[in-house]
Amino acid sequence: MSSGASGTAGDTTGTPGDATSTPGDATERRSADVVVIGGGVAGLVAALECARIGLSVVVLERRATPGGCVGRIELGGLVLDSGAESFATRGGAVAALLAELGLDGDVVSPNPAGAWLAMPGDGGSGGADRGVRAAPLPKTGMLGIPANPLGEDVRAIIGWGGAIRAYLDRLRPILKIGRAHSLGELVRSRMGQQVLDRLVTPISSGVYSADPMDLDLDVVAPGLNEAMTRAGSLSGGVGELVETRRAGSAVLGIRGGMHRLVDALIAELARFGATIVTSADVAALEPLPSTDDATDASAEAAPAWRATARIASDAEAEAADIDLVVDARFAIVATPAAASRPLLASAVDGWADVSAWPDAASVELVTLVLDAPALAAAPRGTGVLVAADTPGVAAKALTHSSAKWEWVAEATAPHQVVRLSYGRAGAANPLDGLDDGRVADLALADAAALTGVPLDRSMLVAAGRTAWRDALSHAALGQRDRVRAVEAAIEAVPGLEATGAWLAGTGLASVVPHAREAAARIRHQAVPVGGGAG
Repeated sequence: MSSGASGTAGDTTGTPGDATSTPGDATERRSADVVVIGGGVAGLVAALECARIGLSVVVLERRATPGGCVGRIELGGLVLDSGAESFATRGGAVAALLAELGLDGDVVSPNPAGAWLAMPGDGGSGGADRGVRAAPLPKTGMLGIPANPLGEDVRAIIGWGGAIRAYLDRLRPILKIGRAHSLGELVRSRMGQQVLDRLVTPISSGVYSADPMDLDLDVVAPGLNEAMTRAGSLSGGVGELVETRRAGSAVLGIRGGMHRLVDALIAELARFGATIVTSADVAALEPLPSTDDATDASAEAAPAWRATARIASDAEAEAADIDLVVDARFAIVATPAAASRPLLASAVDGWADVSAWPDAASVELVTLVLDAPALAAAPRGTGVLVAADTPGVAAKALTHSSAKWEWVAEATAPHQVVRLSYGRAGAANPLDGLDDGRVADLALADAAALTGVPLDRSMLVAAGRTAWRDALSHAALGQRDRVRAVEAAIEAVPGLEATGAWLAGTGLASVVPHAREAAARIRHQAVPVGGGAG
C-alpha cells in the first residue's frame, strides 16, 4: 500500500545565503534573511511573500516532500490528492493566490449532487446486511442544522418525531435564545438530540474532527447568533444566512488536484532563489545574542535567530545524517502545534503562561482505486458522512472522488476512486496497529456498506493511506483565547512570527491569509517604509 509521502532526503531548490561545511563534523551552516520552519502551504506562502521582495529565504521541512496536508499520492499510475482536495471560497484569499500562480484557469467546481448520510438501518435496502441506512443530506441547512425542520429530506433522516421536536424551535420565545457559545448545546436545546446526533455531529466530525459540543458557534457559524435573534429561532437564523450566501459553490478544486498548488509555490520560490531543504527535522530555534559594539546598520543586518536541524540521509545512498545550522535575521515557525510549541518555548519569554494546549486528534485517509463499474452511477452522490453509532462501519466519512470531481473521473476511467476518513475526536483511531492488508480489507468493507455496492479484493486496483496526527480544530471552545494568548506572546518578540492551521483555523481559506499577514510583518521589519531589500 502506498503512502502519501515521497521524495529524496535533503532535496533543495535555490541557493540563497552562504553555505559552508566543515569536513569531519557532519555539520553544514547557512545564513539567510529569513528561515521558515515548516514547508506546508502556510510556510511556503510566507516564504514566497518574503522572497518576492528580495529577501533570502531558507525553508526547513521535516517530511520528504513539502506541502503538508496538501499532498499527493501515486496509485496505479495515477496522481491523486492525499490530503486536502478542495478549498473554501470564502474571503477570496485562495482564489487570489491561484491567480497569482497562474492556476486560476484550472479552478473547477464539484458535482452539485451533494453528499449522503449513513446511519443505523431499519432492515431496508442499501447495506441492510450490516444495518446501514443512507439518505441524502438536507441541502437547505448549515452544519447540518435544518432551515426547514419539517422538510421531507430532514424527516427521511430523523423521522416525524425528531422533525416535530426540531420544529419546536420555531415556537420558543425569542427572549429565551440569548447568546450561544457551544454549537452542540445550542442545537440540542433548540432542536433536540436527534438533530444533534444524526445531522450535526457527522458534519462537525468530518469537517472539524471535533464533537459539536466542543465547537465555538461564533467560529464555525459566524453571524448565526445575531441571525437567530433577528429571526426568532435557530432554524430561521439558518435560513437567513443560507439566503444571503453568494451564488455558486462554497468549495472549489483544481483540475489535476490541489497538490498542483504546492508544485506552483515551489516553482515560484525557486524562481526567486529561495531554498527548500526536505527531511530536515528542526530540533531547536534559539535567539542569538546581539553585538554590543555593532553599528545600527550592522546590527539590523546581523542574524538574530539560529535554527538547528537534523537532515535524515537517503537510506539508499548509505550516507550519514548531517546537522544543518541556519542563522537568519528573521524566523517564521509554520509547523503544526506539536512541533511549533517546543520551538517557541525557547524563543518566547513567558511561554509557560500560554503553553497549555488540547491534545490533537488522529486522522487517517485511505484511498482506494477500484474496478467497480456499479459505482459509476454514483449511488451515494459525492460521498457519505457517517453517524457515530452506525453499526459495522469504522470510517467517519467517504468521498466518492470520481463522482465529485470530473477531472478525477476522466483521469481514472474506467476505474473508480473513493477515499475514506478514519478517526473521531476523543476516540482511538480504528486503523492504529493495522497493517496495510487489514486496512485495505476494512476500507473495502466500509466502502461497500456506505455505497450499497458489493466490493471485494478482486476489484481493488490500488490502495494508499495517509496519516495526519495533529488534527486539532481551531473552532474548539476556548481555542480563540488560547490563540490570542500565543499570538500576543509572539508579538512581543521582534523578528519572530508563527503561522499555520493551529493558529489560523481549519482550511486554506484561513491558512493563506494568516501566512501572508505573518510574512507582511516580517517584510515591514526587514524593509522599513522608504527602504529596500539588500
